[in-house]
Amino acid sequence: MITSTFRDRSSAENAYNSLSSRGYSKDDVNLLMSDETRKTHFGEDTPATDLGDKAMEGAGVGSAIGGTAGAVIGAIAAIGTSVALPGLGLVIAGPIAAALAGAGAGGLTGGLVGALVGSGIPEEHAAEYEQDVKDGGIVMGVKPRNEEDARYFEEEFRRNQGDRIYKY
Repeated sequence: MITSTFRDRSSAENAYNSLSSRGYSKDDVNLLMSDETRKTHFGEDTPATDLGDKAMEGAGVGSAIGGTAGAVIGAIAAIGTSVALPGLGLVIAGPIAAALAGAGAGGLTGGLVGALVGSGIPEEHAAEYEQDVKDGGIVMGVKPRNEEDARYFEEEFRRNQGDRIYKY
């Protein structure tokens, strides 16, 4: 897994495009951001793009989820790859959303850090990413299919102003 934080839509879009240029689909990419960041960068008055579509997949889901952890987990399981978590103010998309569903209600008790650690990100990096999300950042991650893709994505994340680029 290679992960990074992006501070603005343009950087995140460019990094996402580098992933899709190698044949990765939106279902391969983990995306984490606050609901506020989603509204700011990918809301109604912003241009439509593939990354924007991915960010918005979970947006219409939030009001249907309800308040309890059990209802949230049930909705995540039903949706599969993308969900808005209104209680936490997060939009989570990609394989990590499915992992949260598999974790059951306990998967949310540790908040975002617990979810990230559960997906294989070391706790100290998970805490950094949680702060980045709170500060308006867009965290993106992908599991490369091979070492060549891993090197390419690491370089592309750097080239596109990625912050906290980690490889696991």
